[in-house]
Amino acid sequence: MHNFNFWQRWLVALGIIITIFGLALAFLNQTPLFDLLFNNQINPVFWGTQLAPQEVLPFQAWIYGVLGATVAGWGVFLAFLSYYPFKQREKWAWNCLALGMLVWFLSDTTISLFYRVYFNAAFNLLLFSAAILPLAFSRKAFNS
Repeated sequence: MHNFNFWQRWLVALGIIITIFGLALAFLNQTPLFDLLFNNQINPVFWGTQLAPQEVLPFQAWIYGVLGATVAGWGVFLAFLSYYPFKQREKWAWNCLALGMLVWFLSDTTISLFYRVYFNAAFNLLLFSAAILPLAFSRKAFNS
């Protein structure tokens, strides 16, 4: 029981962290903070330099904005599912989280590797590990 509560809280916290990151990506993606953490890793893959061309910046701000909003929404779903139905050991909630994580991880990471955005693939692996670990350790609680 104690382990289940730990992993359940872990998933809620992860959902909150993902939501905050998504909102930051949506609204701060063209700031020095994101240059350091994000843009300097991705821009060289596509532009050959850490600075994206000026004419690309509005598109980049928009695409990161909508990506950030999507990530924030995904974090809310993760936190909400983990806090309510997962906590009540509703098997569908575990299945939803596990399948959703798997679909996201495989598709996002495949695309990132195809385009050689290794930073994003590594970030995906870290995030996937943080989500799959509590799912793996809580699986037995959903068998009954």
